[in-house]
Amino acid sequence: MLDRDIFLPTARVERVRPNSLARAHWRTALPKRSTALVRATFALLAAATDASAIVVTALLAALAYHAVFYDGSAIGDVYLQIGFMIALLFIVPNIYRNEYSITQYLSLKGHLGRSLLVWNIAFTSALTLAFITKTTAIFSRGTIVLFYVGGWTIVALARAILVRTVRKMSTDGALAARHVFLVGYEEEVAAFSRLYQPWNVGVHVVAGAVLRCSEDTLDDDLALAAASARIMRPDDVFILVPWAQRKTIDACLDAFLQVPASIHLGPERVLDRFMDAHISKIGPIASLQLVRRPLSTAEIIVKRLLDIFASAAGLVALAPLFLFVAVAIRIDSRGPVFFLQRRYGFNQQSFRIVKFRSMITSEDGADVRQAVRNDSRITRVGAFMRRWNIDELPQLINVLKGDMSLVGPRPHALAHNQHYERKIALYARRHNVRPGITGWAQVNGFRGETATEDRMRSRIEHDLYYIDNWSLWLDLRILALTLLSPKAFRNAY
Repeated sequence: MLDRDIFLPTARVERVRPNSLARAHWRTALPKRSTALVRATFALLAAATDASAIVVTALLAALAYHAVFYDGSAIGDVYLQIGFMIALLFIVPNIYRNEYSITQYLSLKGHLGRSLLVWNIAFTSALTLAFITKTTAIFSRGTIVLFYVGGWTIVALARAILVRTVRKMSTDGALAARHVFLVGYEEEVAAFSRLYQPWNVGVHVVAGAVLRCSEDTLDDDLALAAASARIMRPDDVFILVPWAQRKTIDACLDAFLQVPASIHLGPERVLDRFMDAHISKIGPIASLQLVRRPLSTAEIIVKRLLDIFASAAGLVALAPLFLFVAVAIRIDSRGPVFFLQRRYGFNQQSFRIVKFRSMITSEDGADVRQAVRNDSRITRVGAFMRRWNIDELPQLINVLKGDMSLVGPRPHALAHNQHYERKIALYARRHNVRPGITGWAQVNGFRGETATEDRMRSRIEHDLYYIDNWSLWLDLRILALTLLSPKAFRNAY
């Protein structure tokens, strides 16, 4: 069932003329309003919401600050002007980034990061302009700081409310960003509807035309479907035919090029595994890029700079603690202060990880036993260090050397690595980025012993999510959760 709309097997009405077909079968599915008008109206509403939030926050910040520190003295219209300026500097880049399209408001994911980036650009531009015109003296620094923090917060809240409203209206069928017409074989059309549920993403399916699996009837089926599509006036036509059937696809294109709509070749089944697949061009070579590099060159540089500065600062700041722990380890048990073990790093290149020794053994061979609760191999000092993750701190040396990163999938002993590579699909993808001292799996409670394969599989799923969704903000969030979240200390033994 296609979003409560008409699902039309073309073969059953092949003898009905297009005009009769429209009257008999398609009347209830005719678009009641122009989606172009809906999209334009929504874009204006979304932009006006941002502008209103910014201007109102500028006035409220000025009123609040002056009421507290200046006994409510008059603030004039200067902050109204700065509010309009920031609003303009914020909205114009968002218009060019297509930020105010309905599809952007079907999910809150990414809104905070994108809006914060443009917010910083807008504020930096305004302050630069004020500096050049020598007008910074007329603004209260306290008011500007309050406006900066409060403005972005109010914009984020306004967007969250708008996203919630758009999603509900889209699910209820009251709002559609696009009207689409589906044409293809019955199995592909049904699978498309079942898998993607287009009505939940702002897409209204006006009709679906099913082709018969016969070359003799293909031309008649397509002529009827194209005539019906011209009457329906969809924004988009999706051709849902296996990509291997080039002749059928060419025939569909020839038929629907006569329809004033965008034409899409529907997703092949393999693309269900790769949601970020897109057309890529390297010079004249066009290809379907299924997976991108985990990090771009710019992202690698940003992440590496964070690692270098943070690890160097950490080693300097923690030097007294390192000395104290080293003495405690030597007093508590015989053996070296540091524990070195081979692990796989980026691109499965082996390195030696550095940790404070917390056990009486130093296994690094084909048989490495994981630590378990009440493990007799753990020393008294080691138990305390493992409880509070102190034994992991020397890995800052690995981070500074470039073997590891502050955040990334945790590296496992070589023996465990080789075992789980054979058991869990895509396990080796963890090595497409540098391993980390902490990671997304660890702050979600998946650390320590992996008693079952399902538990390790859950850890790997979190690691792969991190790789596919990396951002500097995510790294900073993980670092904060490592210190503050109770989950990060779960199974610490």
